[in-house]
Amino acid sequence: MSRIQTPAELEEYRQSILSQRDPKKPCITLCSGSACHATGSDEVAAGLEQELQEQGLSDEVDIRKTGCHGYCERGPIIVIHPEEICYFQIKPENVPDIVSSTIKEQKVLDDLLYTDPQTEEKISHESEIPFYKHQKRLVFGYNGSIDPKNIEDYLAIGGYSALAKSLSGMTPEEVLEEVKKSNLRGRGGAGFPAGIKWEGTRNAPGDTKYVIVNADEGDPGAYMDRSLLEGNPHSILEGLAIGAYAVGSHEGYIYVRQEYPLAVENILIAIEKAEELGLLGRNILGSGFDFQVKVHQGAGAFVCGESTALMTALEGRVGEPRPKYIRSNIKGLWEMPSVLNNVETWANVPLIINNGADWFTQYGTEGSKGTKIFSLVGKITNTGLVEVPMGMSLRDIIYKIGGGIPGGKKFKAVQTGGPSGGCIPEDQLDLAVGFDELAEAGSMMGSGGMIVMDEDTCMVDVARYFISFLTDESCGKCVPCREGLRQMLRVLTDITEGRGKEGDIELLEELSETATEASLCALGKSAPNPFLSTLRYFRDEYEAHIRDKTCPSLSCKELIAYHIDPAKCQACMICLRKCPADAIVGGKKQIHVIDQEKCTKCGTCFEVCPQRFGAVTKISGQPVPPPIPEEERTVNRKSKAQ
Repeated sequence: MSRIQTPAELEEYRQSILSQRDPKKPCITLCSGSACHATGSDEVAAGLEQELQEQGLSDEVDIRKTGCHGYCERGPIIVIHPEEICYFQIKPENVPDIVSSTIKEQKVLDDLLYTDPQTEEKISHESEIPFYKHQKRLVFGYNGSIDPKNIEDYLAIGGYSALAKSLSGMTPEEVLEEVKKSNLRGRGGAGFPAGIKWEGTRNAPGDTKYVIVNADEGDPGAYMDRSLLEGNPHSILEGLAIGAYAVGSHEGYIYVRQEYPLAVENILIAIEKAEELGLLGRNILGSGFDFQVKVHQGAGAFVCGESTALMTALEGRVGEPRPKYIRSNIKGLWEMPSVLNNVETWANVPLIINNGADWFTQYGTEGSKGTKIFSLVGKITNTGLVEVPMGMSLRDIIYKIGGGIPGGKKFKAVQTGGPSGGCIPEDQLDLAVGFDELAEAGSMMGSGGMIVMDEDTCMVDVARYFISFLTDESCGKCVPCREGLRQMLRVLTDITEGRGKEGDIELLEELSETATEASLCALGKSAPNPFLSTLRYFRDEYEAHIRDKTCPSLSCKELIAYHIDPAKCQACMICLRKCPADAIVGGKKQIHVIDQEKCTKCGTCFEVCPQRFGAVTKISGQPVPPPIPEEERTVNRKSKAQ
């Protein structure tokens, strides 16, 4: 296809693509995101191609390798259209049956379907599966139906029509006003209104201005931006081009971490294809508007997610933040006005332009409009990426979509907002998810990480873990962050290892206040949140660690011990054989005893002891019962069974 010169030619090309596609023709969409790659989607794809060829169906069935479908723990996933038959955890050996039965005979394979854990019902259609049923997938929805390497797939679903509409039917001011009216807030963490940020750049003096995609996603357990870049890169490019038109920019950057090789590959292909069609580059769609995009791969420093540090890295220097005496939308990259938004924010822009701000604002709360993609992970039955309207309660996300806590465990807390976010307890589960609501609860939206914790989680250790992460990721430029976090980590480590003392909580509060007030950038200012939020809701756990030297969750290794209950021990020797430290003494028909001096508290004995026996227990804050004399350790299995 030659370069498209006008919006009319774009629409004509789109219609020609659609005319060649039969909506009734079977199409197998196979998740090919990073998670499914790791579980063998490439082998499944090769098997499908070979099987279709062997059965003479290559021309009758399409295979489309898509981005992430969201339900990551069940991959590889395929959905067969138009019936929308959804199969999970596909292996190459399943392929012949799928082709022979479902494709040729239209028979559903029950063993590959989703099974409702409550009713044991088999669910064949993707949209009826609870994980998907309760979502509102406005931004993420097309990830599972288009090939990110094929620009025609994006054009077939209306791609670049919002750009054409902006360039041919709207002035830059009108585009800007529509985004402002939508109250789209930045999905990267701070939640600053995108339209107001854009307006500052548009009104700033100077002819050179930049638009930037922040794809430096460094939160543990978060991969929303990666999956969007992998699965629908053109939506980000289209939003970026519209933003550039609105603010008067002709050059854009995508800052993406090197750990995302598939995302980098797909976005580079997308840029190349868009340039070939004239949707990027010079005189886009005959409008006279020029815009080019470059990809910059970051080295993986967490601090480079901060706006000024990211721009410093883009300039080729060490990624360190700089003081914001003047905001970066006025004086940013190379001291020029620069708009920086994250991946998800840019992907929302085409939807707003095509459908209007009024359509967008029908979703969400008064202060938080639209939808939000979350990475739902941790102690949760259904892990993966979920997109929900702002205002949905944490309870609905965790229980209706996430399926609740596995293993019959009790919910304890959910951490939102990444390492700098906060932990929200059970009595706040009905909290509506929104920027302001989460902030009032002591947490934040962040980029969308959501880590669920159960009753076995020690909240003091959670704070220690995140402070440790942020200590390592601090750039070290300012003392309150560099030294303050180091001291917070030292005190928290002492508490979790039984060396806590009176006054530690007050010291941590003082260090938190200093870091919050005096740190140079948002990393340091928000770093105390894990401690402050866990102290706010779980102060009793801190006090138990310090005063009683106990861990209520039986989690902190230095404060627990493992003990074999002689009344329950069956002398089965499983724990003895599995113990990596040879710390268990015993033999056939002899009650086992743990040598506490040798025990490394790895928990292997606790894990391998058969549940029907339950002989191995954790003890915290009390002396381990003394071992019974060897002459009294003989086990009479028969009498115990009786």
